[in-house]
Amino acid sequence: MVNTDGQLFTIEGVAAGLIMLLTVYIVVGTTSLYTPGDTHISDMQLEQMGRDALHMMNIPNSSTVSSESTLQKVIKNNDTSQFAQTFLLFSNNKTGGALDTIQFSADYYYRNDATNKINKIHFTESRTPTGSEHAMPVTQWVQVDNSFGGNMPAAVEKRVQVVLVEVLVWRD
Repeated sequence: MVNTDGQLFTIEGVAAGLIMLLTVYIVVGTTSLYTPGDTHISDMQLEQMGRDALHMMNIPNSSTVSSESTLQKVIKNNDTSQFAQTFLLFSNNKTGGALDTIQFSADYYYRNDATNKINKIHFTESRTPTGSEHAMPVTQWVQVDNSFGGNMPAAVEKRVQVVLVEVLVWRD
């Protein structure tokens, strides 16, 4: 027959094995390092493409009479369709002919001198965000001369000022 000493040693061995497995799980789980390169490469690429598109739009045009950049013109003239067309052209181009599926929603921020407050204006979007998109924000400072000839919203003062353009970009 089996005595109680053998059963006790078996239970003790199983308990020790579970403790060792738990210890290994905790040690391996706490010493794993996750770097941005491991999990966020696609996010960084999407952010860089949006940043490059805004930067290219903000390069001054030296071949025309006005040296304003495309981004300065579209903000000053409130030309939402030109912004959407240019931003999508720059951000969705890929080698090999097929276009990417990047979408965006653009806002800009300006300071009101009278109230000394920062205000936000929704500028345009390629499609209305639903809230489930994994969007990356990209920003660009733009100097806009709204002192004459501009078509910015009435709330924006008629003067030279710097606005912050913020674009949320995501892939469909």
